Amino acid sequence: MTSFLICSFLMLVLTPASSAQEDPRFPFSEYLDHGRDVRLRWGFDKATDIITFELTVNTSGWVGLGFSPNGGMAGSDIVIGGVGPQGTYFTDRYAEGNKLPSEDKQKNYELLSLTEVNGQTVMKFQRSITTCDPQDFTITGVPIKLIYAYGKDDNIGYHGSQRGTKEINLLNYMPSSTPSDSKYFDLTVTNYTVPKVRTTYHCKIMQAPSFSQKYHIYRVEPIIEHLDLVHHMVLYRCPFSVTKPHEELCFQSPEINQCFQITAAWGVGGGAFEFPEAAGVPIGGDGKVHMYRLEMHYDNPFKVEGRVDNSGLRFFYTSELRQHDAAVLQTGLAVSPGYAVPPNASMYHTFGYCDTSLIKEILPESGHDLQVFAAFLHTHLAGRKVRVGHYRDGKQIDFLAYDENYDFEYQQVVNLGTTKTIKQGDHVLVECTYNTQDRKAITWGGIETTDEMCLGFLYYYPAIDLGMCHSFPNPDDLMREMGVKDMNEWYVMMFSKTWDEKSIAEYEETVKKIPQIIAVVDSHNNASFNFAMIPELGPTPNTVVCDSQDMVRPATMMVTLLWLAVTLIM
Repeated sequence: MTSFLICSFLMLVLTPASSAQEDPRFPFSEYLDHGRDVRLRWGFDKATDIITFELTVNTSGWVGLGFSPNGGMAGSDIVIGGVGPQGTYFTDRYAEGNKLPSEDKQKNYELLSLTEVNGQTVMKFQRSITTCDPQDFTITGVPIKLIYAYGKDDNIGYHGSQRGTKEINLLNYMPSSTPSDSKYFDLTVTNYTVPKVRTTYHCKIMQAPSFSQKYHIYRVEPIIEHLDLVHHMVLYRCPFSVTKPHEELCFQSPEINQCFQITAAWGVGGGAFEFPEAAGVPIGGDGKVHMYRLEMHYDNPFKVEGRVDNSGLRFFYTSELRQHDAAVLQTGLAVSPGYAVPPNASMYHTFGYCDTSLIKEILPESGHDLQVFAAFLHTHLAGRKVRVGHYRDGKQIDFLAYDENYDFEYQQVVNLGTTKTIKQGDHVLVECTYNTQDRKAITWGGIETTDEMCLGFLYYYPAIDLGMCHSFPNPDDLMREMGVKDMNEWYVMMFSKTWDEKSIAEYEETVKKIPQIIAVVDSHNNASFNFAMIPELGPTPNTVVCDSQDMVRPATMMVTLLWLAVTLIM
């Protein structure tokens, strides 16, 4: 997707922060009332179909949270709990009207903890995202109306004015911060005339604001003048040896290619991204002037002449520092014309593998875990699915992220819903699925829009000086398996092969079964290497589907049970 892919670099300018960790179950937070007496924190994991809540209310009485079809009581799915003279109480209820909700016949909420300290009640609980209970509200990826109420004591009754409603998208949530000192700066191209060719990579080195104190960037927004031309943008921080503004086509000179430390990225169809309240991208604090390289990928399929562009990125920053510095780790398959996606394929897979045990070889002091909170998945036009598997001690334990319906026209950094821990020594596998039934020739790995990639960008904290962890099939083993002596002979074989269902399956299996070269690279181009075999990736957990009797379909249940078996056999 960018020059760092060609040069096998992905560098980060972020520095380590505190090792203290937020509760990974609750990465998102909203006050439900204007007085900030009712705070909801939550998180979810689509792989396990679980959503978890923490409701904090400034009261010593009962507290309640509900999911409402219209913001009112009638038809609402409600939980009520508290700490009374006899201990804790917690009930799953359903409201048939504007009266005390009756207890639900089927209990689908699980209480995790309930405490009352210094006039504040905290209730933590969870449920399945989809319960198949007609008295439970169906949580989907669209905004829903949450209702809350609480009492001054533990006699559950009329709440009076101690109630309210707020609409929140629980599963597609993006934070919206308003720091008291929020400011922003823009880094854009200026009156750049896009050439009349299909693909252009244009780079501009420019100076960012210089700050004597440290700030955190908490929000990044795209500034897109021509949506039909701008395919992606990547901003890199330059080393201090780069001091002068400069502008030219990317990859043309050593000067333009020395800036490798990635700070921000945007892909076609994406919008703004705001970091969770626990983390932000650091900027400033050293009093030095920093230069940045903005890389613009223009996709001009109709080769229109004379289009002038002023696109770029806007960065919102604050002096109200977050707990952690954030960073991005690129994983996946190294981009190179040395790998091929055959034509006529309905479902062809490629794999990129990361072994985090190699990190200690180049960063011996960076031994802490990586807390992954968001992901950006990327292929090109032939991509149909992307899945990122997580392995520990030789067993798959999770999916870090997945998109079963990948859309090239909509590429967005997505919050995972929870914070997932990668321990050093864990492995990460990125699998991409392609459809090339409309193509007559091989699709090669590369930077053109019509080429292909298979990448997963993982957003994590606390930051370490780490940029890339990816793999590539060992060419020597590939040529040996295919019975050729060198790459030229291999290319001749690939171009002359008849690609049908059998030959496509055989080639995919050959590439998958040979050793993979794994590389981990830091921001100073220090690298460590190893060989590994591609492991099996379990089935994607399906969303629960309910039939007309509100029962789980047997096939879906079987897939869920298989997934649980994969995760539990560790």
